[in-house]
Amino acid sequence: MDFWKQFKPGFTVLAPMEGVTDIAFRQVIAKAARPDIFYTEFTNVNSYTSEKGRHNALERFRIEESEKPIIPQIWGTKPDMFLETAQALKKIGFLAVDINMGCPDRHVVATGGGSGLIRTPELAREIIRTTKTAGLPVSVKTRLGYTRVDEWRNWLTNIFQESPAALTIHLRTKKEMSKVPAHYELIPEIIELKNQISPDTKLIINGDIELPADAEKYINMGVDGIMIGRGVFHNPFCFEKTPREHSREELIGLMSYHLDLYEKYQLTPYDPLKHFYKIYINNFPGASEIRDRLMQTKTISEARAIIEQI
Repeated sequence: MDFWKQFKPGFTVLAPMEGVTDIAFRQVIAKAARPDIFYTEFTNVNSYTSEKGRHNALERFRIEESEKPIIPQIWGTKPDMFLETAQALKKIGFLAVDINMGCPDRHVVATGGGSGLIRTPELAREIIRTTKTAGLPVSVKTRLGYTRVDEWRNWLTNIFQESPAALTIHLRTKKEMSKVPAHYELIPEIIELKNQISPDTKLIINGDIELPADAEKYINMGVDGIMIGRGVFHNPFCFEKTPREHSREELIGLMSYHLDLYEKYQLTPYDPLKHFYKIYINNFPGASEIRDRLMQTKTISEARAIIEQI
C-alpha cells in the first residue's frame, strides 16, 4: 500500500521542528494526543553521506514503534546525496521521505538549502526526481515564495510538475518568517493549481493552526491534511479528537514523562530541555515563579525535585 493512501481528508501532522521534535518530544505528544503522522527533525543529507556526520544523522532517524507512521525529513542541495540518503532510509525501514524546501534559517539558506531552493527551481525539481528513484514516496515541505507572496504560482507550479506524493505549504514566504498572518486566502487558487497539474498530490497546510478545527473549512474546500507546529507549545493536547480542559497535574505528568525520556535516550546537553518547560508550567497559580526556578536548574534531577514539590 502506498504510504499516503491510508490517510483520509482531515489527517493531522506534527510539524518537523529543529531542536523540538526529537525522539523524546514526539513520544510526549504521542502520549498526550497523537497526530496521524509524525515527522523527524530535518537532517542534512551531507551529514548522512559523510562518515563524520553519519552517527548524528542516524540518531535523528532513531524512532520508536509508538511514533509510527513517521516520515524522515531531509535537506541539502546535492541530488546524489539525497538519493544515497533516501536509499539508506528505505533500508532502515521508513516507508516515505520528505524534502525540506521551506526552512528559513539563515545558515540553511546560505548553503542554498531549505527555502533557498525556492531561488533555484530547476535544482529543486532535480532533487525531487532523483530522490524518487530510491523507491520511496517523496513529499515536499515548502513556503509560498522567497521574498514576495506573488511568487507562489510559479514556484508551486514547479513542484506540482514533479508530482510529489504530498506537498505541505507553510502559507508565508521565507522573508515573512512567522511575523505576519498566514495567507489562507490563497488556498482556493492553490487547490485549483494542484488539481490542474498533480491531482493525486496530497495537499497539507501549515501556519497559525492551533487546533484541527481551525482548518476544518479548508478541508471542506479540498485540502487533505493539517500540520501543526508552534501550536503544541500552547497546547500539547492539540491533536485531541475531542478537545477538553487539562489539569495542572496532567501537564506536570507530561513534563515528568519528558524528563524520563530525555534520560532514557541520553539526550544532551541539558539546557535545550528548558525550552519545553513553558509548555507544561503555564496557566496556573505560581507557574511563573516555578518556571523561573526551573530555568536556574542545571540537571534533570534538579528539575525533577522542583516539580515533585508542586
